[in-house]
Amino acid sequence: MAEALNLWSGWPRMVEVGGNALLFYVLIVVMVRLVGKRTTSELNNFDWIINVTIGSLAASGILLKNVATADAITAIAVLAACQFVTTMVVQRSRKAADVVKAEPTLLTHKGRYLRDAMERTRISEEEIRAALRQKGITENAGANWVVLETNGQLSVIPRQDARWDEAEALSDVRGPANLED
Repeated sequence: MAEALNLWSGWPRMVEVGGNALLFYVLIVVMVRLVGKRTTSELNNFDWIINVTIGSLAASGILLKNVATADAITAIAVLAACQFVTTMVVQRSRKAADVVKAEPTLLTHKGRYLRDAMERTRISEEEIRAALRQKGITENAGANWVVLETNGQLSVIPRQDARWDEAEALSDVRGPANLED
């Protein structure tokens, strides 16, 4: 049999949900202040997944009767601590950064699409052209490079007299070994 639609659980349940919502609101505000702006700035994949998980845990703690508030708070605190420790380790260790974070990927070079990189990252020509248009560039040759950043954004470096091997800001960008300027 289908369960009846439950639109009202009574005042005691509403007070419980409201109290839990307030408690989790305070917890998340404190966590963001302790962990830092990293949780709210443009997120890389790792940070985004952690934040979605924390949101899911908070929702479970607020609404689900079979999830104790203390259980959800403990899980959120452990995840926040793990994220904090992981970011500290990543800052100090290149190997840890390679494991946790994706590296920026070069998608175009001097107006030429790098098809292998585009296929690997599943970025289309249309997405690259949209990024060029957003920068006011009307043709592919108007950009030296387009880079897929770790947060999923496309960075466009406009056309200039610069060589790939001399572009310091691109030193951590993954590109083919055989680029010709």
